[in-house]
Amino acid sequence: MNWRHFSPRARQADAEQERGARLTSRTLPQPTTMSAIRKISVSTGIFWVEIADAGLRLLCGCPTDAIKHLVKKGFIASVERDGREFETGPNAILLSDLTIQSGRVSNYAEFPVLQMLYMQGMIVPDHPNNRGTLPMLIGSRRQVDAQMAYIFRGNYGLESEEELLEAGASAVLARELMRMKRAFAFGRIRPSEELLQPVYVEGGPRDIGGGVTVSRSGLNLFRIAYKDEHVDVDLTLAPGENYECSYRLESHLLRRDYFSVVHSGDGDGWDINRPAMSSIVLFQGRGYLIDAGPNIQASLDALGIGVNEIEGVFQTHCHDDHFAGLTQLMCSDRRIPYFAVPMVRATVAKKLAAMLGGTELEFRDFFEVRDLQLDEWNEIDGLEVRPILSPHPVETTCFQFRVFWEKGYRTYSHLADIASFEVLQEMLSADDAPEGISAERLATTRRDYAAPANVKKIDIGGGLIHGSAGDFHGDTSDRLVLAHTHRLLTEQERAIGSGAPFGTVDVLIEGATDQLRRNAFDYLRQYFPTVQMHWIRHLMNNEIVTINPEALLIKEGQAASDAFLILSGSAEMLGAKTGARYVLFGGSMLGEMSALLGTSAEEAYRAISFVQALRVPRDIYRDFVIRNSLYRGIVQSRQESDFLRSSSLFAEGVSGLTLNRLVQASELRTFEADSECEPPDATLLLIHSGSALLEKPDGSAELLASGSHVGLGPMGGTAHRGSKIRFRERTKTYALPLELAGSLPVVRWKLIETYRRRYLDVY
Repeated sequence: MNWRHFSPRARQADAEQERGARLTSRTLPQPTTMSAIRKISVSTGIFWVEIADAGLRLLCGCPTDAIKHLVKKGFIASVERDGREFETGPNAILLSDLTIQSGRVSNYAEFPVLQMLYMQGMIVPDHPNNRGTLPMLIGSRRQVDAQMAYIFRGNYGLESEEELLEAGASAVLARELMRMKRAFAFGRIRPSEELLQPVYVEGGPRDIGGGVTVSRSGLNLFRIAYKDEHVDVDLTLAPGENYECSYRLESHLLRRDYFSVVHSGDGDGWDINRPAMSSIVLFQGRGYLIDAGPNIQASLDALGIGVNEIEGVFQTHCHDDHFAGLTQLMCSDRRIPYFAVPMVRATVAKKLAAMLGGTELEFRDFFEVRDLQLDEWNEIDGLEVRPILSPHPVETTCFQFRVFWEKGYRTYSHLADIASFEVLQEMLSADDAPEGISAERLATTRRDYAAPANVKKIDIGGGLIHGSAGDFHGDTSDRLVLAHTHRLLTEQERAIGSGAPFGTVDVLIEGATDQLRRNAFDYLRQYFPTVQMHWIRHLMNNEIVTINPEALLIKEGQAASDAFLILSGSAEMLGAKTGARYVLFGGSMLGEMSALLGTSAEEAYRAISFVQALRVPRDIYRDFVIRNSLYRGIVQSRQESDFLRSSSLFAEGVSGLTLNRLVQASELRTFEADSECEPPDATLLLIHSGSALLEKPDGSAELLASGSHVGLGPMGGTAHRGSKIRFRERTKTYALPLELAGSLPVVRWKLIETYRRRYLDVY
């Protein structure tokens, strides 16, 4: 990559006034350690350890957007030395031992590494901050090696013509793409070891230079020592803790038109106030994401879209600001359709596998892969989409969407991560040259980017790998949206196009149908499959209400006057007595038991986003249940349903409809005290009452209490061989078929988290 793209001056110019105000008004957190070592909590799961005398600035923990948290706390700022402006920041990263915590990936080092190499100038030739040392990645061998491989994929994508051919590219296209990759890489694909220094912390203390040592005192527990001082860093999230989003988003209530574009991000990977460039295409009431950047769940919550309402995700490329949210989309009770050309999909699968230490085949366990044809119009349930090639260091496509309507097509073009024509012109070379871009490809790219649209969203980030607004001066599209930048638009840019603040909607075809009523019908048919149609219509005749974010739908301790069927958005259950909390999406029924029995609600229900729900008055719902002989089944299954929901496995992303399927498939099993068994192959055991010890092959043991789960899980490895479950007392469990539970992506993801914590992510 070209260091000019990461120029601090370009990043800081329009944000200097804001940053100055922030720095003068903010009181930094006070150090909690002795004078030689500063340890400061930056955010949940992120710490800053600085030893000035040794020249160490250590970022401890690097979940998504760790760099943005450092900027907001003032640990990254613009400075000038020898007439050169650059940024301060860390020069080493300490990685979490745990790959996944609270359902979120713990280590995303790509952008922190880019900040160190280019914005700080640690690898830039003739830079005053280039002192011949490489940034350090510190941690267990498993985590360091995984991050080195994941960063390599983030830099280059597929690394050879052979990999491109395996991904379905023709021989001609594979050669052309490798020529462009080498041009962006200044002639050579470099291994990560030329950019980073891996430091493995295993066994005793490890000297990392300057008299500083790092040692491990337990899983995710580290000690940083210097002379006669030390600090301890714990990178384990407490129960109920989650990594924080670096910005706050206002809530929006979306209108579901026939064909519209919701602008869900116009920033970039460095913007501390906005999500990275992304959009949501709404078509026939269904939502399609274009890319999934960091904190995608926060964006969906702010827009009132439940993760199980997502009809699919279109992937442009694999850089973290477009890729890091994919693991959050796995937290659904179904495989979300994944749309990309095969080479982009292969790149993403390889990068994800490298980061998680898994295999590329597992990608299909979480997403319904639907490959697209490059340069062709692909029809997806009536929506037409055309991927076009974007010359870039990794496999990248832009997307054009269209729907035929009165007087012709309505179109939306999404041009994320494009290079400017000036850069591409400089790369122009003969077809037989080892690196560069052909005249034919440059002409095709110009033509593709210039194709008019009703709405066109453009990357204007500048530098070597991003676009320029000037290339679209005179573009004949109805509306140009300028995005993928962390700065304010210049006067010249504002004369060409405009911004699109988060939640802005461009309506291309207005809607004339009631999509929410359609959702209600679908959910009710699934929820009550044995009920005659006229009774479904009877329930559908009730009012659809809108609940504001943070409003209580049902109060704990009060009888519910209504039952609510969520149609869009998300809500949470809060149990004050038990401390339980779980999230509910579309298809979930709230207040059902209180309405049926006329008893006080045992928990509160609160809207997370704008929630639209079918409100069914208590007397109507009770009459419906009794007339259709549903009363006994609903009441009897409530205990099992509540227990499953209270488990961390099923507390997120599982709709009420899916939970009912799990309850019906569950089987009660009781084990006597002092009995033992091996973890079952095809069954997931969820402990209801009692306790047991999981004795692992390495000699350690884990206490299994109420809510704990045990089973081999869907990993397919052998690390668990030799484990035993020893029951300490009479223990009641629910047994679920692993084939069913493991087929739900969110459950599979959490089973993998548990498996890794128990058997793989150990020191």
